[in-house]
Amino acid sequence: MTDRPRNDKTWRLLVVDDEPIVGKRLQQVFGKMGFAVDAFTSPETAVAAMAKEPFDIVVSDLKMEGMDGIEVLRRAKALNPAARVIIITGFAEPETAERAYAQGVFDFIAKPFRLDELKQVINRALAELRQEAGEITAGC
Repeated sequence: MTDRPRNDKTWRLLVVDDEPIVGKRLQQVFGKMGFAVDAFTSPETAVAAMAKEPFDIVVSDLKMEGMDGIEVLRRAKALNPAARVIIITGFAEPETAERAYAQGVFDFIAKPFRLDELKQVINRALAELRQEAGEITAGC
């Protein structure tokens, strides 16, 4: 699996985590991999950004002030049903994971996570998005 998205499309990644260091770090890592990355500490601001321009992949913390990651997931899928949403959390409870999967989450990762683990999940999401884009192109 490659570390760099390949093709003409710039894949958009949104990170929302109330800890600024998480967004900053993921912005650096995935920006170097070729993604256009926007990071937000406010879920409300992140959702407003999604409404203006769709994101292909959304990485959201679960527990945040004002709006939790499940609500970010719901709104992201409402705005762009094709978006792949990944929830990261330090509060990995089976019931919460079940709710997230019922809402269409792509993956649910417990904190602390290894960066390689998140890269693998994002690469899987990207592979699915590319396959769907290829199917749409092939069908035209």
